Amino acid sequence: MFSITKEFHFSASHVLDQLPGWHPCARLHGHNYVVILELSAADEALRAPGFVRDYRDLDAFKKWLDDTLDHRHLNESMGGGCSPTAENLAQWIFKRWCEELPELTAVKVSETPKTWAVYRP
Repeated sequence: MFSITKEFHFSASHVLDQLPGWHPCARLHGHNYVVILELSAADEALRAPGFVRDYRDLDAFKKWLDDTLDHRHLNESMGGGCSPTAENLAQWIFKRWCEELPELTAVKVSETPKTWAVYRP
């Protein structure tokens, strides 16, 4: 099995309004997010000339990320009913992109340099 990853960056705000009012994340705040897509393929499934997927195929994801999430309010961008935690954001991205990128095996999201959430179905 082979895996590749590519890292993307965006900045956005959110409010975790389901937390108690004293919690700092219950207030409007923002992060400089890092998103890593992981794509995997078995030996026999590699694309010519030996790629899991050409990294340039991920340009559409970067455009979508910039248009949909960068400098936006995640509570609005992700739609109602979905708390914009790093965990939910990773799952939301995966579900949005798994059909276009069938090799997608995980989405990792970081809000701070020391914290990561990973969605791997």
